[in-house]
Amino acid sequence: MNGDQFRGASRHLKGRAQTAVGGITGDPARQVRGAVNQVAGGAQYAYGRARDRAEDLFDDGRDIAHEVRDRAGNLIEDGRHLVDETRDRAGSLVSDGRDLARHARKRGTTYSRQAMRYADHHRISMLLGLAAVAFAVGWLSRRTH
Repeated sequence: MNGDQFRGASRHLKGRAQTAVGGITGDPARQVRGAVNQVAGGAQYAYGRARDRAEDLFDDGRDIAHEVRDRAGNLIEDGRHLVDETRDRAGSLVSDGRDLARHARKRGTTYSRQAMRYADHHRISMLLGLAAVAFAVGWLSRRTH
């Protein structure tokens, strides 16, 4: 209860008392002043309640705004962590890919040198093998078998 509510309620009670005393004594001026005080007190009390409710809503809105700000900050921080983790993971994947490519290139070079040495040492076998492959491709590509 704020000051306006308290003063409004007391003025309203004062007005009721004045109206009652004016009715008992037969003083119409006192009855009118009592009625005016009752209405004014009621209005002041209603104003105090409205102001109190507005302050509560303001406080609730401020609390909600702080909560939203905190949650947004947490989401931003989580997003930054995810970006950092993704960047680190992508760097690791690129590094792993480079390592695999180097290894594959090294193995391919080794196997090609071995194949060249084999072909150089076994020329007749290679020529016969190529002739057999050419014959098989030609035979399989004919229309009628």
